[in-house]
Amino acid sequence: MRNSWLQGARGVFKRNLHRFACTDFLSDTENGVLIEDFFHEMIYIERRRSERSKKPFALALVDVRDLHYGERAKVVMRSAAHALKASVRETDVIGWYRHGMLLGVIFTGVSPCDESALKDKVARALKEAVSHEGSGTEMDLPVTFHIFPEEKADAIDLTLYPELEKKKTPSRVYPAVKRVIDVVGALSAILIFSPLFIAIPLLIMLTSRGPVLFRQKRIGRLGRPFTFLKFRSMHLGADEKVHIEYVKKLILEEKAYRGSPQGSPGVYKIMDDPRITPLGRILRKTSLDELPQFFNVLKGEMSLVGPRPPIPYELESYDSWHRRRYLEPKPGITGLWQVEGRSRTTFNEMVRMDIRYLREKSLWFDLKLIFKTPWALITSRGAY
Repeated sequence: MRNSWLQGARGVFKRNLHRFACTDFLSDTENGVLIEDFFHEMIYIERRRSERSKKPFALALVDVRDLHYGERAKVVMRSAAHALKASVRETDVIGWYRHGMLLGVIFTGVSPCDESALKDKVARALKEAVSHEGSGTEMDLPVTFHIFPEEKADAIDLTLYPELEKKKTPSRVYPAVKRVIDVVGALSAILIFSPLFIAIPLLIMLTSRGPVLFRQKRIGRLGRPFTFLKFRSMHLGADEKVHIEYVKKLILEEKAYRGSPQGSPGVYKIMDDPRITPLGRILRKTSLDELPQFFNVLKGEMSLVGPRPPIPYELESYDSWHRRRYLEPKPGITGLWQVEGRSRTTFNEMVRMDIRYLREKSLWFDLKLIFKTPWALITSRGAY
C-alpha cells in the first residue's frame, strides 16, 4: 500500500515539476510543504487510498490570512509550517490548500476519536511558532478539521474535493461543446417527440387518478439536489417503502430481486411491482416515462449523457467509493449503464460503469452512447 502511494506521489510530482520552478515558496517545497496543485492531488490520492483501505484520514486547514503579506508574514508562515512538520508523522502531508491563505495537513489513517488529539497537537505547534516569530505577540490562527469519509453520504464536505470546485481540464472545449449538444439535443428531442408529449399525458389522465408528472428529489453534481421529472407510471399514493427496502438490499447484498431461468442472468429490478399501472409498465419498458427529463437538461440540472442521479435515501447505503458517480459529473438521461447493462447489472457493476465513463469521457464517447441509446430502447434489453 505504501509503495502504491509513493508511485502515485512520484507521478504527481513529475506532472507538477514545472510549477515548482515558478513559485516564490520554493524553499517551502524543499522543506516538505507542497504547492497548491500538488497538495490537491495528494488529497485526491489519499481519498482513493482511504476508499480501498477503509481507513479515514483528516484534513486540517490553518487560516493564515490574518498574517497579511510581507517579509514578516513569510517568516511566520514558514515557522508555522516547520512547527507543523515537526509535530506530524512521516506519512502525513503538509501543503498549501490555498496559496498564502490556507495551509493544509493531511493526517493519514486516523479514526474519528483522534480528532480531538490532532486539534490539540496542531494548536500547540501553531501557538509556539507564532509566539516565537511574532516577538511574543499572541495570535490565534483558526484551524478547521475535515474527516474523510464523511459520516453521511448526503452531507458532502466539498473541502475534501478541491479538484471538483477548481476543475482543470486540458481544454475548455469539451464542457462547452457538451453543453451545446445538450441544449440542441434536448430541444430536438422535445420537437421530435412532441406528439408523445401530448398523447402520454392524455393516456395517463384517462387510465389513472393523479398528476401527469412525477416529481422527485434527486442528487446532482457536487451533491446538489434538484427536482427530477418523469411521466407518472405508478398509482397515486404508492408507498415508497417497497423501493427503499429494495435499494438497500441491492446496494448492500447485491442480490437479484428474482432469479431468471437457468443459464440467464438475474434481474436487479423489482419485478411485478403492484404499484405500477398497466400503462406505466409500457412506459417503463420503453423508457418513455423519461421524456420530461429533457426539460431538466435544458435547465442545466442534467446532461444527455452521464450517470443516473441517485435518490437521497440511496445514499444512506453508499460506500465511500460509490460517491464518485454523482459528485463530479452532471447526471444524464442515458449513459454507459443504460446502453450496456440496465437491470441486468449489479449495483457495484453500475458504479464501475459510471466511473469508467468519467475516466474515458470525451465528445466521441458521448456521441457514441447517444447513438447507441435508440437501439437499447428498441430491443428493451434489460428493461423492466
